[in-house]
Amino acid sequence: MAMQSVDSYLNEIIAAITPLPLTDVPLTEADGTVLAADTTAEWPLPGFDNSAMDGYAAIAADTAGASAGNPVTLPVDAEVAAGDTTAHTLTPGHCIKIMTGALLPDGADAVIPVEWTDDGRQTVVITQPAGPGHAIRRAGDDAKPGDLLLPGGTRLGPAQIGVLAAAGHGVVRVRRRPRVTVISTGNELAEPGSPLVPGRIWDSNSYMLASAARQAGCETTRYPTQRDEPAAVLAAIEHAAATSDLLVTSGGVSMGGEHDVVKAALTRLGTVTFRKVAMQPGMPQGFGLIGANGTPIFTLPGNPVSAFVSFCLFVAPTARVLQGLPAQQGARRQARLAGPASSPDGKRSFLRGILDRGTGSVMPLTGQNSHQIASLARADALIVIPEPVTSLPAGELVEVLELK
Repeated sequence: MAMQSVDSYLNEIIAAITPLPLTDVPLTEADGTVLAADTTAEWPLPGFDNSAMDGYAAIAADTAGASAGNPVTLPVDAEVAAGDTTAHTLTPGHCIKIMTGALLPDGADAVIPVEWTDDGRQTVVITQPAGPGHAIRRAGDDAKPGDLLLPGGTRLGPAQIGVLAAAGHGVVRVRRRPRVTVISTGNELAEPGSPLVPGRIWDSNSYMLASAARQAGCETTRYPTQRDEPAAVLAAIEHAAATSDLLVTSGGVSMGGEHDVVKAALTRLGTVTFRKVAMQPGMPQGFGLIGANGTPIFTLPGNPVSAFVSFCLFVAPTARVLQGLPAQQGARRQARLAGPASSPDGKRSFLRGILDRGTGSVMPLTGQNSHQIASLARADALIVIPEPVTSLPAGELVEVLELK
């Protein structure tokens, strides 16, 4: 079987993906979703002139010349708390006690911080002058009506949800987070925390891939580990497809193995294609659409590093496209090798490395085999070695894919 290039395989995948439909969700459910369209301010932010500090609303000219040795004393006519909607008007030569966020009285052009006063109730002694506009938040100084608050395609997090709430949006139109189901297969797998016998290993892939899917902005379900029984695996996949936007399996797709349970199960459907991709780690890959809804499924290799790299290159971009975003494989940058690197001829290698952002260098880690998950846990970058290149010396400029 001829090998397919990484880029050709990704393009084939993305061409088959349709973004999820738009939906309106309450702001309380919008975390992690992607905003469907530009959102502009309908009202000024803030909506009215208000105080930036606890203090006294006054006319700046009435505090001119105030000092500790020559204070200005003003009568206090009223007190305004945040949330008080009463319209107060300031009389020249007087002041009004005011709290942070409270509506600024008509006629006031400055707020004297309480720290500059004796905090008086009937009269107040002011020991420092305040210029016009001091400690005042003017209506619209954050955003004016028509200003762009968030562009379409923004993933909503705490700050973005905060500004939508501040602008009065209780419901937003978004592409929701994709629902991803992760299924690990293999008779050798045991649940972490359970005792092991020789020949068994704890299942790391389903936990790792579920976490990766959550970081990619998805809602994730980890399906119970499946034994090497094609009929049972197919039933699990078809059951999961009914409630998922994306399926990810690991294991059971090696080239020519008689226990390739995922390949054996899905070959019957005729909608999933298995192939070799010219990459290391992660050469054996499978992708297709299954079920009545045409749910995309990725069948990833069982070696943990192969599964993780495959997720970064193919599954994460697919999750982005489902949310209406460009199919990016993550943040990329240039760095200089801090040590030599090697790669098999004809394959694009993704070597685990540690990036030094201060020096702009990246050090390849020892332990680059596809089962060595301990080195993956230490890595914060994948060093990309192009297909024609078999070795690179220290100091060579390379592309790196940053890992979060």
